[in-house]
Amino acid sequence: MKAQARIEPQQKVAAEYLKFLIPSLIGVLLFLVPVKFNGEITIGVGILASILKNAFGDYLPAFIVFLLGLSAGMSILTKLLKPGFVMNNQFLKGLFDIGKFGIVARVFGFLVGILTIFEVGPEVISSRNTGGVVLYDLAPVLLTWFLFAGILLPLLVEFGLMEFIGALVQKVMRPLFTLPGRSSIDTLASWMGAGTVGVLVTSKQYDQGYYTKREAAVIATTFSIASIAFSLVVANVVGLGHLFIPFYLTVAFACVVAAIIMPRIPPLSRKPDTYYEPVGQQIDETIPAGVSKLKWGWQQALNKAKHAPSPGKLVSNGVETVLDIWLGLIPLVMSLGTAALIVAEYTPVFQFISYPFVPLLEWMQVPEADAAAKTMLVGFADMFLPAVIGSGIESELTRFIVAGLSLTQLVYMSEIGILILRSNIPLSILELFIIFIQRTIITLPIIVVIAHLLVF
Repeated sequence: MKAQARIEPQQKVAAEYLKFLIPSLIGVLLFLVPVKFNGEITIGVGILASILKNAFGDYLPAFIVFLLGLSAGMSILTKLLKPGFVMNNQFLKGLFDIGKFGIVARVFGFLVGILTIFEVGPEVISSRNTGGVVLYDLAPVLLTWFLFAGILLPLLVEFGLMEFIGALVQKVMRPLFTLPGRSSIDTLASWMGAGTVGVLVTSKQYDQGYYTKREAAVIATTFSIASIAFSLVVANVVGLGHLFIPFYLTVAFACVVAAIIMPRIPPLSRKPDTYYEPVGQQIDETIPAGVSKLKWGWQQALNKAKHAPSPGKLVSNGVETVLDIWLGLIPLVMSLGTAALIVAEYTPVFQFISYPFVPLLEWMQVPEADAAAKTMLVGFADMFLPAVIGSGIESELTRFIVAGLSLTQLVYMSEIGILILRSNIPLSILELFIIFIQRTIITLPIIVVIAHLLVF
C-alpha cells in the first residue's frame, strides 16, 4: 500500500508536467516556429490557413459577402425585434446588440461586398483598388487565419507558456520596454505569423486581467510588428528581394528603438496602469526572494496549466472568438477599410498632409523626395499601399526607405487599427493616428541613416 501511495503522487506530478508541456509545445510549433512552405516563411497556423485558402479560394469572397449580410441582417433584426434567443445569450447579445454606428458600418460593409463581387455601382467603391483589395485580399486572409488562430490560440496562452517565459525575461522587458515578460510571446506571435495574431493575443490577455490598460495599449501598437512573411512580400514588390536580410534587420532595429521610446511619451505613457474592470488583476509577477526565475516560472506555468479550462470550454471559447472575428471584425474591415482606401486612392488628402515631408526628405538627401513624401502617411489607410505607390520610384535607396517605413509604422486602419478599436483596449482613432505619426517621426531617421550607410 505504501508503494502504491508513493506511485500515485508521482503519476499526478507527471500528469501536471505533461499538461503544461504538451499543449505549450504544440502552441509553440503552431505559432512561434518559422517554417518554409511553398517558398514562403510562415508558421503552422499560416500553413493551415494557406491550405484552406488554396482549397476554397474561389468561393471565399462569396462566403464573406454571405457573412457580411448575416452580420448586418442580424444586427438590424436584433435592434428592431430584440429576439429572445439573442438577448438571452451573452455572446450573441454582445455580437448583434450594437449601436447605430456599428449597424451603419455593417450595412455599408455588406453593400460594399455586394457591389464589389458583382462589379456594379460606383467604381470608387467596387474598384479593385478599394473594395476589391478588402474583399479579395484582406478579408480572405483574416477569415482563414483567424479560423485556426482563434481555435488554437489557447494552446499558447492557457497552459502556462506565457507564465514560464514571462518569469525568465521580465527583468529585460520591464526596464527596457516597461512591459511584463509575457508580452514577449505577443511579439513572437506577430513576428513569425501576422501582426493581427499578436493583437488578438494582447486583446485576450487584457480581457482576462493579465495586462493593464497601458500595457495592452503599448503592446498592441508597438509590439505587433510586421511578420517576416509580409515583409518579404513588401521587399519583393519594391524590388528589394535581393536585400531582404539587411532590409528586415533595419526594420527590426527601428521597431526596437520605437518600442523603447513610445511607452515613455504620451498618449501611451498617460494610460492608467489599471486592469480591465470586469475581471480585475489576475497576475502577480513578483518573484519571491531566494527563488530562481526558472523555478518560479516553472511553478507558475504548472499552476496555470492545472487550472486551464476543459477541452469543451476551450473549443466553445475558440468558436466564439472565430464568430466574433467573422461577424464583428470583418464587416468593419470591409466598411472602414474600404473608406480609408477610397480616401487614399481618390482624394488628395494623404498627399496634401504629406507635403511637410518633402523638405525633410530633401534635407536627408533622399532622392525623388516628392514621390517618397506621397507614401509617408498613406500607410495609415493600409500598410501595403506605400509599397505599391513607391514601387515605381527609380532610386533603390528611396524604395528601401519607403518600404522600411511602411513596416515600422505598424498602425493601419484596414486591419490592425480596426482590430484594436473593436477590442476593449482603451485607444481611440485619434490616438492611433498620433501613435502612427510618432512612429513615423521616430523610425524615419533611423531607416534613412542605415540606407545611406549601406551605400546603394
